[in-house]
Parts: sequence; structure tokens; C-alpha cells
Amino acid sequence: MWILPLVGYAGAIVGFCFLTLAIASGLYYLSELVEEHTVIAKRLLRRLIYSVIGLQTALWLVDGFPFWSTMLGIASHVVYLGNLRRFPFVKLSDPLFLVACVLVLLDHYVWFKHFSHSQTRAFQRSSYYDDVDVPSFTMIASYFGLCVWLVPFALFVSLSASDNVLPTMGTEPVRGVDGKNRHQGMVKAIVDHIRNAIGDLAGARNLDRP
Repeated sequence: MWILPLVGYAGAIVGFCFLTLAIASGLYYLSELVEEHTVIAKRLLRRLIYSVIGLQTALWLVDGFPFWSTMLGIASHVVYLGNLRRFPFVKLSDPLFLVACVLVLLDHYVWFKHFSHSQTRAFQRSSYYDDVDVPSFTMIASYFGLCVWLVPFALFVSLSASDNVLPTMGTEPVRGVDGKNRHQGMVKAIVDHIRNAIGDLAGARNLDRP
């Protein structure tokens, strides 16, 4: 077969493009909601952080999760909570914001290593009939989604960057219908920047045509 594999590659590329557009549209819509309901978003984020900390504590006490890895996860969420002090605005050079970015990656690495070792021990059992309490892929993915990436992802969608922080994403302040300045979410600013860049590129190509 020669043509069918090419059709498969083309379909995969088109599907990936549509998936990317769908995710970008969803993030854009969420950013719009946060702009309109800042107080509610801050309250929900604060409760979400407390819930994740409680869940991690329960996993340590009941399911025997490693102590230091759990403490790292709790400390990470405490740092995330500190980023809410000027919600929804964030300064990308703020040390607390930079520490939060590092902790996201470190927390992911620590838990990935922990679950990898759990899977390795399960495969190294002496007998196939030995009862090994190893988490399934669904459990591991759910833990990463809820306890590792949910709060950082929600913060990324909710936080806004001022014009002085992101000068390439618009030089004019965003104004509402009443003429007052409004904050603009980082996700929305990034999407607008990419859309404007594509528009400028398309316009430049049209000008080059005879």
C-alpha cells in the first residue's frame, strides 16, 4: 500500500490541527469567563488548592503515599496559593511565580519517578500470582490530572499579565464597554498575539503578489 498510509498521515495532521484549535478556543473562552468573574474565580481557585492539599494528605495517611513526595506536593500548592495574593495579575519576574514554575516540573518529575518504580516492582515479582498492589494507568493519570496539573493549569488560564510584562502582546490597554481598563488573561493575550501574527503574515503575502 502506498496511498493509504499517506491518507493516514494527512488525516492525523488535520485531526491534530482541529484538536489544537479546539483546545485554544476552550482556553480562550475560559479566560473570558475569568475576566468577567474575577472574584468567583479567585474563590474557586483557593478552595481548589485547599481540596488538593486535603486529598494529598488523605492519600499519605490512608494509601501510604511517600511522605517527602507528599510534602513537596503540598508545598507546591502553598506556593500556588501565594500567587493569588494579587489575583488575577501576575508579574512574570516575580520570584514566587518563578518558584511555582519550577515546582510544577519538579513535582511532576518526583511523582513520575515514584509511579515508575511502582510499575517496575510489579514486573519484578517472583510469581505471576503474587498479589501486588500497583495503581493502574487510570489511577496514575487521574492523580497527575487532579493533584499535579489541575491547579497550575487553572492558574495559567486565570492569571493575567500587565502590558508592561508582555509588551509584544498589545501596546494598548484592554478596555471594557464602559471605557475602563480591563485585565487580559495570559491565554487570551497569547491567542490574540498568534492570531495577529498570522493575519500580518497573510497580509504581507497578499501585498507581495502582483
